[in-house]
Amino acid sequence: MPGPLLLFAFAALVTGIVVGVRMSRLWLALTVAGTTAGFGAALMVLLGAADWEWRSGFSLGDELVHLRLDGVSALFLALLCVVGGAGAVYAREYWPEKHYPASAPRGRVWWSALVLSMGLVLTVSNGLHFLIVWELFAICAFFLITLDRQRREVRAAGWLYLAASHAGTMALFAFFSLLAARTGSWDLPGPMRERADLSSLFWLVLAGFGVKAGVFPLHIWLPSAHANAPSHVSAIMSGVAIKMGIYGIVRFSGWLPVPAAAGWVVIGLGATSALLGIAFAFAQNDFKRLLAYCSVENIGIILVGLGAALLALTHGDAVWGRLALAGALLHVWSHGAFKALLFFGAGSVLHATGTREMSRLGGLWRTMPWTAGLFALGSLAVSGLPPLNGFVSEWLVYLGLFDAVTSKGPSAWAALPAAIMLAMAGAMAMASFAKASAMIFLGAPRTQAAAHAHECGMGMRAPMLMLAGVCVGIGLAPILFWPAIRRAAGSWCPGWGAEETPAPLVALGSVHVALAVLILAAAAWLWRKAHTNGLRRGMTWDCGYATPYARMQYVSASFAGIVSGWFRWILQPERKIRRPRGHFPEEALRLERVPETVLERIIGPVSAAIMRVSTTVRQLQHGRLQFYILYVVAGLIALGVLVLLGGAP
Repeated sequence: MPGPLLLFAFAALVTGIVVGVRMSRLWLALTVAGTTAGFGAALMVLLGAADWEWRSGFSLGDELVHLRLDGVSALFLALLCVVGGAGAVYAREYWPEKHYPASAPRGRVWWSALVLSMGLVLTVSNGLHFLIVWELFAICAFFLITLDRQRREVRAAGWLYLAASHAGTMALFAFFSLLAARTGSWDLPGPMRERADLSSLFWLVLAGFGVKAGVFPLHIWLPSAHANAPSHVSAIMSGVAIKMGIYGIVRFSGWLPVPAAAGWVVIGLGATSALLGIAFAFAQNDFKRLLAYCSVENIGIILVGLGAALLALTHGDAVWGRLALAGALLHVWSHGAFKALLFFGAGSVLHATGTREMSRLGGLWRTMPWTAGLFALGSLAVSGLPPLNGFVSEWLVYLGLFDAVTSKGPSAWAALPAAIMLAMAGAMAMASFAKASAMIFLGAPRTQAAAHAHECGMGMRAPMLMLAGVCVGIGLAPILFWPAIRRAAGSWCPGWGAEETPAPLVALGSVHVALAVLILAAAAWLWRKAHTNGLRRGMTWDCGYATPYARMQYVSASFAGIVSGWFRWILQPERKIRRPRGHFPEEALRLERVPETVLERIIGPVSAAIMRVSTTVRQLQHGRLQFYILYVVAGLIALGVLVLLGGAP
């Protein structure tokens, strides 16, 4: 039964919170043991055990504690345990107490608290208690993001995250309050699809959880938080924390009736997030910020699959919706694995060089071959290329969309544009990670820090290897993961869990295995051939220059220049140019910055206007009693005039 394993995981993580400040080794053992137990409990449910449910005999906030673990929550819990355990191992070398004596102990405590609170989010089945653990989750994430709080930009990123989280929580508070008022209880008993009066609450669900998921344009907190947090924190924030928003949308769209327009809106938001998220990613010079914007794109892919499933439900329970939902649920796992891997790889580069700017790196594959190889594997996976996991999950979403188009029903008008936008996003994702891999690892070092970089140790390398194994495993044997996806789909919509394994999925696994064997054989042959003929290393082609120099190489801005121009209307790049003058110019300058358009050009000015109005209104509060009496008299006169005007007819 999952119950004892979950109890052990809870006890291990709580104990880890207590001992984390002083006993780092015991904390690591408890965290790994707790996440392993949680993964075992989730795996039992996904592989056929009955849903687990527990109700307490005591109350918390005048409500009985109600916990539940079904297919949907188990799928997300398994991902949380994998990334949570891997991140704890990674952090021991990446953020050691030797170099961070003040923040490393705090980081261990908040890490255990974050994993525990997210686990409770996935199992709590009471609206009031959900809001409590949701707020605890947000606070733990805030303190992890701001571990390096001496830097101003880190503090700003943390406060922006906290403000956005509370804005989303306000929508969720309204949702759970209205749900309790209409059902008569805070308890969440399960599916309530027959209650048509609850369908309008879906929009509060989408807004509240959409902020946490980083859906465009609600993503304003995500780029700065993921870029400025320690890399192991970025990994769990991008790989798991934003999936808590997806979990909420999936959970309540499965339990509650949804409006007829819900599928259209979700698939539209998903396609927009996918395309614009990767457009912003392509234009970045900060590689952690690039990875952060790429998360917006992948959340869009998941929402496209979920939106297609909602469309299928409202248009005759079409079979293609099941494929799209399966792709969306599998992409939750795919994105969690390769994005955590990429952030771990980015942390290895930052750990070795001290910079996040791609224009200050280059040539790292010579000194960091393990990091380069694992980052390349993650880049192939996030680009949706075979034979890795990103291709499998996106392929299922595409199959659902293509079947929707060929059905020639009303859903085709949403599926066709979504498929086109996903294809454009996929092409740009490939270009974005070709840029990132080339700028960071290929060519010649652009700075002394890059030239003297060093490889990470096994403490950081082992978690990357494990996540790389997940990416390869899903890609080569997707059939092994189908029972878990089918169980989660059955929990979302009863009846969809009986879906047989799609025949193309079996064939895809065989093709991927054959392709992997061919790639490895070709690589081995080329390596042997090169060494047999005498391998000789030289500088990258220098275009005929007699004295090649590292600054002659492409930089990230020039690599992305043409495509960034296509999206200039949304990117709004800021440029500072000082052109060379005279026959013998001494200097020239060209700087380019891509702002966070929604935050800086929309929300920022609106917030500034509100602050100006608030400051003006505050002048009315000056402490003079006679003026306060005048305000009351003026208010009474105004009310009297309104009453007279309203009563005259």
